[in-house]
Amino acid sequence: MSSPQVTPPPPPRQEPDPGMASREMDIAVIAGVIAAVAFVLVCLLFLMLHYMYRHKGTYHTNEAKGTEFAESADAALQDDPSLQDNGDSSRKEYFI
Repeated sequence: MSSPQVTPPPPPRQEPDPGMASREMDIAVIAGVIAAVAFVLVCLLFLMLHYMYRHKGTYHTNEAKGTEFAESADAALQDDPSLQDNGDSSRKEYFI
């Protein structure tokens, strides 16, 4: 006698957890933001280093012409016409 063949029931369907997809999406967004911030920081560092090395040692002064041969700083400043004061000469201040 042959017994009827019994087929096993199909395995229960695994429905995707809606919270799982949301968590994966959150992780991807956070990783993307962190990567973007890191990229911006590296670019700013590169630009800052480029600017520092390009302008290394360059500076400009506003010294009067011909003052390098003066006997002292006071003498050089006294002869500078832009610093001549019409008022009392005893109260002059020199910024060096």
